[in-house]
This record gives sequence, C-alpha cells and structure tokens, in this order.
Amino acid sequence: MADELLDKARDVLEGQIDFDGQRLAELLSTALLSTAGIVAFLVGYATQNILLSLYIVLGGAALTFVVVVPPWPFLNKDRITWLPPQSHGTRGVEIEVDGEKVT
Repeated sequence: MADELLDKARDVLEGQIDFDGQRLAELLSTALLSTAGIVAFLVGYATQNILLSLYIVLGGAALTFVVVVPPWPFLNKDRITWLPPQSHGTRGVEIEVDGEKVT
C-alpha cells in the first residue's frame, strides 16, 4: 500500500506530460497571458490607474502558472510507449550517405 502511494506521489512530482499536453500548455499560456495583458491595458487606460493594471497582469500570470505548471491529467492523456532498448546498439545497421554505406 505504501508503494502505491509512493508511486502516485512520484508520478505527480515528476511533472511528465506528453507532446500534445506540451502543445496545449503553450497555447494556454499564450492565450491567458495575452488576455491578461489586453484586459489590464484596457482597465488601466479606462481608470487611469497603473497599479490596478499591474495587479491584473500579475493575477493573470499567477493564473497561468496554476493552469500550466502542474502536471494536470488533461496534459497527459496520450502517453507515449517507447520501444524497448536494443542490446546490440547500432551493429548490423547500414546507413547510406551520399551513395556510400556507413557502418
């Protein structure tokens, strides 16, 4: 039972996400930070208060951090199954470069 809890904690702390999750995290961070910047500019311009504008940008950055940095399950839906390692390395592999075989 302790091993199961330790494995779950290790999975959470490792922070592994798949390639689609990386793409989604980048899209979310760009969208959230851009939205926060635009809203902060508009509110700051309307109220003529740069401190309020700064707080909105910092809040947007904090929200982006909470959404993107932890390895949420929706960022790791499509796990990649890697091929097992081959013990013989590159022996027996023939590579052709400019018409010449390289071993």
